[in-house]
Amino acid sequence: MSNFIVTARKWRPIRFDDVVGQEHITSTLKNAIKEKRIAHAYLFTGPRGVGKTTTARILAKTLNCENRKDSEPCNNCEMCKSIQNSQLIDIIEIDGASNRGIDEIRTLRESVKYAPSRGKYKVYIIDEVHMLTKESFNAFLKTLEEPPEHIVFIFATTDVHKVPLTIISRCQRYDFRRIQLDKIKDTLRNIASEEKINIDDKSLTIIAKKADGALRDAESYFDQVVSYARGKIDGELVTQMLNLVDEETYFQISDAILNKDYKVVFQTSEKIFNNGWDFSDFMNGLVEHFRNILSVVVTNTANEIESAEIYKNQHLEYRNKFSESDLLRLLNFLNKSQQELRFSQNQKLKIELTLSHLIALESSKTITELISSIGTDDQKFDRIKEPSASLYKDQKETKKKDESLVSETSDNREVSPIKKFEVSTQVNSVITNSEMGFDVIMNKWKSFIESVSVEKGLTLAPALKNANLLSLKENNLNISAGTDSDINTFKLHEKYLVKKSEEYFGRRLNFILSSSNKESLPNSNPAASIKLILEKSQNAYEDIVIKELGGEKIV
Repeated sequence: MSNFIVTARKWRPIRFDDVVGQEHITSTLKNAIKEKRIAHAYLFTGPRGVGKTTTARILAKTLNCENRKDSEPCNNCEMCKSIQNSQLIDIIEIDGASNRGIDEIRTLRESVKYAPSRGKYKVYIIDEVHMLTKESFNAFLKTLEEPPEHIVFIFATTDVHKVPLTIISRCQRYDFRRIQLDKIKDTLRNIASEEKINIDDKSLTIIAKKADGALRDAESYFDQVVSYARGKIDGELVTQMLNLVDEETYFQISDAILNKDYKVVFQTSEKIFNNGWDFSDFMNGLVEHFRNILSVVVTNTANEIESAEIYKNQHLEYRNKFSESDLLRLLNFLNKSQQELRFSQNQKLKIELTLSHLIALESSKTITELISSIGTDDQKFDRIKEPSASLYKDQKETKKKDESLVSETSDNREVSPIKKFEVSTQVNSVITNSEMGFDVIMNKWKSFIESVSVEKGLTLAPALKNANLLSLKENNLNISAGTDSDINTFKLHEKYLVKKSEEYFGRRLNFILSSSNKESLPNSNPAASIKLILEKSQNAYEDIVIKELGGEKIV
């Protein structure tokens, strides 16, 4: 007969300090015992395998221990040994799933009247208490609210939402957390060291991730792996035994996206199919993989990644290869594909299409980056600007052409007022005394206006488009504003304009303003000025159309 005891039982904690990852609960219970603030009912809730029943047993043992120290059981006295061996009749463990009827609760109500036989407290531990029927809970209410002084109830459940509020309100509730991956790894590493088992960090990481926050599950997987390996345990062996998707596969996909290598798509789908991996598990792992890359790109560290050290270093290599916007697009697409995969009749084909789309996605650019790139190529600028640079050579000539355009617009209503607005914005510009070439300055001025229009479309853009560039000399940029309200707009955004000018002209410029048309602001009130600016921006298009068509605005 084998004397083997599974790891989860052999290494079950026997002291509060041995409980892994639940310090917020064990510290509270120890303080309550020290200060003699023992409640008559406790409710332990949380995921499976995180220490609820174990903590309940330690609490019951501590309450009856004859020589407890620092609110911990001594584990050496007769009471502790009896409880440890399940020989003390004062500690009653009840399975709520198999004793859920009203008759069992009636029997319990009768038994609580009797004093403990040996210990200080008679403790009832009811596991999976949510399985009790509605009638059983109702029959239990009075006893739970006012039990005898020597009675302590400890309830444990994984589905606290199924427990009536009338029961919860009569208990002290403690919520157990999922155990962190690093703590599970450390626990398994210590167990392996004591058991003289050789296992590497990668294997421990795979087991801990598979357990999904449950230490008991991790210890069960650990026993399986040890039985399978019969010697040194490595990551490849653990992956094979648990039939998990190899994490290297995800790195091959992210590399294929960067290199536009479509062959990896079909190689990956065949690998998943031949190894018998679950396609949904593969997709979940792929989402987590790109989430880890996003974490590295944003934080510039791998501290937020739950993975082996070797994989953390591989993730760090993607810091300058993916942008945040690209990763958000990838994750958004994968999230939608993840939902669609559940209802797909051909999951292999769906995976191939999804991976092909990922590789086909082009790198994105922000609007600011696109605007900044405008004007770097003279040919591109020639296609954008209207009219050609020759119109700026002679101010008198451009003035005549401007007038002729207005007259043509009056006769032919099909001419676009927006195009005419762009013409009139730049036609009256005269560049003098500048160390830069004419085309270069106009190029930079055009890009400057476009960028400001994107960032300050409702406030600053209308005033800037109405202005005329007169000269650029050293650090002074002379501008003729349309009205006094436009000048006031420039002053309100002075810091922004000076900082923005450095981005396009290579240095910070002083904006020298002059008004070509007087329009006084009411009482020089800033609030009124802002209101006037907003009204002007909202009606800019209408004013331009009326002006260019030679009409008058009726007020």
